[in-house]
Amino acid sequence: MTRIALVSGGGRGLGAAITGRLLADGWTVSLGLRDLGQAAAFDTPGRVMAMPFDADDPDTAPRWVEATAARFGRIDALVNNAGILRMVDFGQGTEDDLDAMWSVNVKAPFRLIRAALPHLRATGQGRVVNIASTDAKRYRAGVSVGYTMTKHALLALTQATRAAGWDDGVRACAICPGAIDTDLIAGIPGATPKADRLRPDTVADIVAFVLSLPNQASVPELIANTRPESLI
Repeated sequence: MTRIALVSGGGRGLGAAITGRLLADGWTVSLGLRDLGQAAAFDTPGRVMAMPFDADDPDTAPRWVEATAARFGRIDALVNNAGILRMVDFGQGTEDDLDAMWSVNVKAPFRLIRAALPHLRATGQGRVVNIASTDAKRYRAGVSVGYTMTKHALLALTQATRAAGWDDGVRACAICPGAIDTDLIAGIPGATPKADRLRPDTVADIVAFVLSLPNQASVPELIANTRPESLI
């Protein structure tokens, strides 16, 4: 039976790497995108669906979930990949910057999980993967305080999802990678040097591994460091 995964922001960067890996593993992938044209990059007729998804439009979350379930008859996994980073600390950044990160990094995953949970429960082995960050595990000087706050919240949301779905076979994992070589951190002062960053394909492999595990081998969080840190 073909497994069905939803991937937010799955048309570029890390999301595209995750989508490509899941397709290679035999999944059918439903993409939640702002730009539906990004779906054309995947040459897998009948195995890629694209739906409008925008964190600023709350109604797009349940519409995407229900359209996917209606087309394929089931939902086996949700990968909350979409995220943004804006520099907000005690001396810089705006309220709008902070609100934008909360909307994309926290509220959008919450809405998707809430909409998808009934379908994930129905399979008896539903999966939720939230792409967090090492910033979900600690605060490091020079990193956006606002971004760190949202990733800590996403980790809490992962724990809540595990509690809510456990008895029905739903397993949730927060993947906490260090710097990934994507546009998200391009130009940010103090970012991990490019040569030392994780490749998107490496993180996609981690996602695929977590999704492959049985209910009896649940991983609540998985950290992939790019630099030695005493706190994580």
